[in-house]
Amino acid sequence: MVGPGFLDLPSRTVKPRGTGITHALDKGLPLGYCADLLESGGAYVDVWKFGWGISYLDQHLAAKLELLARHRVLACPGGTLLEIAWAQGRAGAFFDWARAIGFPCVEVSAGTVSMTPAQKQDLIEEAARHFIVLSEVGLKDPAARMLPGQWAAAVSDDLTAGATWVLAEGRASGTVGLYHPSGAVREDIVAALTAEVDPGLIVFEAPREGQQAWFVAALGPDVNLANVAPADALGLETLRLSLRADTFAAGAPAPVPARGT
Repeated sequence: MVGPGFLDLPSRTVKPRGTGITHALDKGLPLGYCADLLESGGAYVDVWKFGWGISYLDQHLAAKLELLARHRVLACPGGTLLEIAWAQGRAGAFFDWARAIGFPCVEVSAGTVSMTPAQKQDLIEEAARHFIVLSEVGLKDPAARMLPGQWAAAVSDDLTAGATWVLAEGRASGTVGLYHPSGAVREDIVAALTAEVDPGLIVFEAPREGQQAWFVAALGPDVNLANVAPADALGLETLRLSLRADTFAAGAPAPVPARGT
């Protein structure tokens, strides 16, 4: 961990991390801006997701992938792009393209096109032959609801199919899936997931700072968090290390007694 070393801070995993990952969401950032962000905070980013179908259009994709690899950040195309390819009967072409251009990860989701759980798990199994797989569980429709037990079963099924991590849906807005429309965490879902599955295998989509602070306080500094704005990765690390008022009480060591007491 980079720092002067004079503070007692919570223990934290280091790269390459299997837990405590920060998954950043790229909504179409310019190459130069990505380079600057990674220079200052790349040590705190583990997965870089090209949202939606952006990787299909990004003119600087190859250069970005090289940049991310230099900073030991796993690059991942958005799950929507694979869903569309699958719906058009071109999942194989998608995987060939992703391998050829250099993606180490892919995301398998079922939030845009109609796909049965069995079809999704088959897609996970196919992807896992060549990639680190992040699957996604949860519904994007704010009017739809999954029971906590259904969330837990879906996560378990995706892990069994070969996913390395499972993303718990919150979208880029933080108002659906894991969250109430207000953005408040649906604690019953989190409790069901962590009771059924090792929390280190779940990546909670948490785009809002308050949501990130809630997860760090509830599950510790090495909770996996996703859909973090790339520019917020360094700030999230201060939440993880109790260097912010939002999480200081959750992870701070006991105060040193005054002399003579």
